[in-house]
Amino acid sequence: MKRMFILVAIALLAAGAVFAEEAVLIDFSKLAADIKPNQDNVPQQNRATMMDFASGAGASFTTEQKAAMSTSLALPNWDVVLASSSRSVVNQSKSYTLEAPSKKFGKVLGVRVHFPLESFNSWARVQPPFEIPAFEPMAQVADDGTIQQPTAEEKASRTTRFENGFGVVKNVGVIKSIAVQVHGLNFPHGLSVILIDANGDETPYFMDYLNFDGWGELRWENPNYVNEVRNRELRIYPLYPKSTPFQKFGGFLIQRDAAKEGGDFVAYFKDIKVIYDKAVMEGEKDIDDEGLWNIVKDRENARKNAEMEGFGKVQVLRYLEQQKKASETSFTPAGEPAKTN
Repeated sequence: MKRMFILVAIALLAAGAVFAEEAVLIDFSKLAADIKPNQDNVPQQNRATMMDFASGAGASFTTEQKAAMSTSLALPNWDVVLASSSRSVVNQSKSYTLEAPSKKFGKVLGVRVHFPLESFNSWARVQPPFEIPAFEPMAQVADDGTIQQPTAEEKASRTTRFENGFGVVKNVGVIKSIAVQVHGLNFPHGLSVILIDANGDETPYFMDYLNFDGWGELRWENPNYVNEVRNRELRIYPLYPKSTPFQKFGGFLIQRDAAKEGGDFVAYFKDIKVIYDKAVMEGEKDIDDEGLWNIVKDRENARKNAEMEGFGKVQVLRYLEQQKKASETSFTPAGEPAKTN
């Protein structure tokens, strides 16, 4: 009997040990620009996360316009979206991201937000230029940004392009903890991390306030996480397609209180890590459900195709606006013919 009790105790400890999994959700030091240099020979895009949205464009677009529909998660490409009440021309033009050189971590995400000076609550969302896809197959990217057709081996790979620190973590059950490595500058604003699950639902996790100086780790601990296996509510759920959940990074939410100082806000971000329970135990299966039915992949592709169409049009509009933008910085001196394009 004593021996049986010891074996049961060991089994329970082993069962508890498999729950805790740690993964890097996104590592901004991996998103430095390294391909497609501009006229000053400065790279503009990140090779590992290059995406081409031209396939969703219509036949009316030129080859040059379709070339403008490709982008990546390169750090300067990220968007800063202000609350509608704060979205003035001045505030929006002074809210953007940069590739910030860090002595400790290399390249990190630098964020500037220009909040209103007036005393009212406001927020800003720092988000990727496109929703990070969860099922993008592995593929090679050429120096000019062209995405090569994935090989049969790459298509069969169980690891997709945006895993391993590029914004997606697979097989996530209950999240136990989230950690953000952030460089604060004594601002009293609140920081939340936004995650998107397999159903497309967004959840903001409040990390803490940024009123400190230098690098620090902010953590969110799940108050409802049950460590003891025996105290967990055990249920039986349908497995597929529920058994292929994931979490992907949706952005940061920065909240400014009306009583606090407005104007410019600056912070730097290195990475986000998560500790979570596995949704299912990984092992050799007799039938590859997702490979046969593609239910989860089809849902993700439907969202991706809708975004491709919208994002491609936005990229073209930005390209056309850039072409129309006035390049002159001063008027032609008197007596000289005016410049025309």
